[in-house]
Amino acid sequence: MNIVGHNIKKLRQKMEWNQAEVAKRLEISIPAYSKIETGITEIGLTRLFQIAQLFEVSPADILLEEQDHPEVISSDEIIRLQEELRIKDDEVIKLQQKAIELYEELVRK
Repeated sequence: MNIVGHNIKKLRQKMEWNQAEVAKRLEISIPAYSKIETGITEIGLTRLFQIAQLFEVSPADILLEEQDHPEVISSDEIIRLQEELRIKDDEVIKLQQKAIELYEELVRK
């Protein structure tokens, strides 16, 4: 079983669904779904996004090993952190400008 199939199986088990339920929701046969879980069939992007949507996870949650992303950050959190970073960058620029001004004052004396 590959990591993708393993992750999909864990998500299915977490939802307490059997393979038939997932296959029905994905509108594929049970054997086709079973091949996805066992890694016999590799999934394309369309199927990856469909499965991610079904289990309400990001495609990365399906593709990556657990230790690769122990903490998933929401897009809202990413936006908040980007804004914090922008504010800090602005503060650094202001401090650099102030340091230059002070240095120039010292040089003039």
